[in-house]
Amino acid sequence: MHADLLFTGGPVLTPEGRTATAVAVTGDRITAVGHAEVRELAGPRTEVVDLAGRLLLPGFQDAHVHPVPAGLELSRCDLTGRTTAEATVAAVRAYADAHPEREWILGGGWSMEAFAGGTPTKELLDAVVPDRPVYLPNRDHHGAWVNSRALELAGVGRDTPDPADGRIERDASGEPSGTLQEGAMQLVGRLVPPARPADRLAALLRAQRHLHALGITAWQDALVGDFLGMDDPAEAYRTAAEDGSLTARVVGALWWDRERGAEQIPDLVAKRAAWSRGRFRAGTVKLMLDGVAENHTAALLEPYLDRCGCATANRGTSFLDPARLPAYVTELDALGFQCHFHALGDRAVRDALDAIEAAREANGAGDTRPHLAHLQVVHPDDVPRFARLGATANIQPLWAAHEPQMDELTIPFLGPERAARQYPFGSLLRSGARLAAGSDWPVSSPDPLQGIHVAVNRVEPGGTGPVFLPGERLRLADALTAYTAGSAYVNHLDDTGRVAVGALADLVVLDRDPFTGPPEAIADTRVALTYVGGERVYTTG
Repeated sequence: MHADLLFTGGPVLTPEGRTATAVAVTGDRITAVGHAEVRELAGPRTEVVDLAGRLLLPGFQDAHVHPVPAGLELSRCDLTGRTTAEATVAAVRAYADAHPEREWILGGGWSMEAFAGGTPTKELLDAVVPDRPVYLPNRDHHGAWVNSRALELAGVGRDTPDPADGRIERDASGEPSGTLQEGAMQLVGRLVPPARPADRLAALLRAQRHLHALGITAWQDALVGDFLGMDDPAEAYRTAAEDGSLTARVVGALWWDRERGAEQIPDLVAKRAAWSRGRFRAGTVKLMLDGVAENHTAALLEPYLDRCGCATANRGTSFLDPARLPAYVTELDALGFQCHFHALGDRAVRDALDAIEAAREANGAGDTRPHLAHLQVVHPDDVPRFARLGATANIQPLWAAHEPQMDELTIPFLGPERAARQYPFGSLLRSGARLAAGSDWPVSSPDPLQGIHVAVNRVEPGGTGPVFLPGERLRLADALTAYTAGSAYVNHLDDTGRVAVGALADLVVLDRDPFTGPPEAIADTRVALTYVGGERVYTTG
C-alpha cells in the first residue's frame, strides 16, 4: 500500500533519538519509520518531502497558552517588545490617533521594567489619551495600566478599598496612581466592552495560524471561562470545532471561579459535556493559586524582602483557601477532571502538591494527570514530590534568564537563597519528574525554539550575559521532549508527541538540525513545515 506522504533524506527524532532517516504517512497516521526501505512505499500519488538534512520531529505542543486574548491583542494596541516608557507611550498615542472611532483603547503587553517600580502612572496616558478610557494589561496580565478617564468611569478614587484579591497602586496622597494589580484589574475591566463573537473567532484563527507557523500542533488553553474581564474563548472554540476551522488539537482548562467553592463543580461538569466536540475537549480545570513575584503576589513560604533586604510582613496572596483546596481537588479528581494549577511561589507549589496528595490518598492513582504551571520558586523539599505524586512540572522556559524584570523586580525581593531556587528544571528532571512546556502567550513569545534555547542555555536568545543558575540547564533532547511528548501527556493526546508507527502524523520539519550546531545557535532555528494528521497547515514563505 503506497504512502500518502513520505519524508526522506534527513534525521528523524524518534523516542530513541535521531535513529531514523525516513517516515511514511498514510491517512492521518504514521505507517513506517526507518531508512531506505521506507522509500519503497512511495507511489505515483505520494507526496515526497526531501528533508535535505533538516530535522523531522513530532509537532510541538504548548501546555499553557492563551491564544484568543493573544489574537485580540495582535489586532489592538500591541505593546509587546517596547522596553522604555517613551516607546510604550508613543505606541499608545499612535494607536489612539489611528483609531479615533474606538470607544476604549484596549490592548496590552507592556513591560514592567519600562517604568519605575513596574507601575506606570495615569498621567502618562492622560497626556496622549485624555478623553477616552484606556485599559492595558501588562505583559504578564497580572496588572493593568489605566488612565484617569477609566478610573472616573469605574468610580475608583482615594476612598475605594483594595479588593481582597488585588491592590490599587496609589500615589503619596493616596489617590489611585494608574496601575491596578490582580483582582483590582476588575474594577475597570468589568466595564470593558466584550469582543464580539466574530472577533473572538477571528482572534482564535489568527492565533492558530501564528502557532502553526511555530510548529505548534496542539495546545492547552489555560483559561476558558470568565476571568477579570477577559474574553471567554469557549464559544470561539466550539464554533471552530464544529465548522472544521480548528485544525489544532486543543484542551480547554475551565476556569475555577475563586469567588465560589465546591458548588460550582456541577457547572464545570455541564460545561465539559457542552463544550467538548471535534478537536476541542474541556476536561481540565484551571485553579489559580497565587499571583506573580514582580508585584509581590506570588505566595511564598517566607516573606518578601524590602529594598533594603529586610523581611516584610508580606508572603504574597493565596487566591484559594489552602484549607479547602484539597477537598476541591479530590472531588474534581474523582470526577475525572485534570487539575491545572497556576503555582508560582513555593507556598503555592506546596499547596498544590498537598492537594494532589490528598486526592491520591482518597481516590487512588487515577489517570487525571495533574500539572503545575510556572514553578518560579520551588522549595527543595517539594522537588521529589512531583515524581512521587505523578504531578507534571509545566515549565515556561523563556522566563529562566537574566533580564530586567528578573534582576530589578524579582531577585532583590526574594534574596539570594530563594533566588537560587528559581525555575529548577534540571533538579525536577533529575528527581524523576515529568516535564511539559508552554509559553503563557501573550505573556511571552509562543515560539518553542526560543523557549528551548533558554532551557538549554539559561540565557535569553541573542544574550551574552551571565548564565542564570547553570545547574538547572536541560539537554536539548530533554527540552524537545518537554515540548512534545511531555505536553502531549498532560493533554491526554497519547497518540501524538512521538514519531512512531501508529501515532498521529502531527509533525514538524525544522530548517536545520539543531543537534549539529552549537547550543547558543538554537534560537536561530526556524520551522519550515507543520503537519496535523498528515495535512500540511504551514509552509515557510
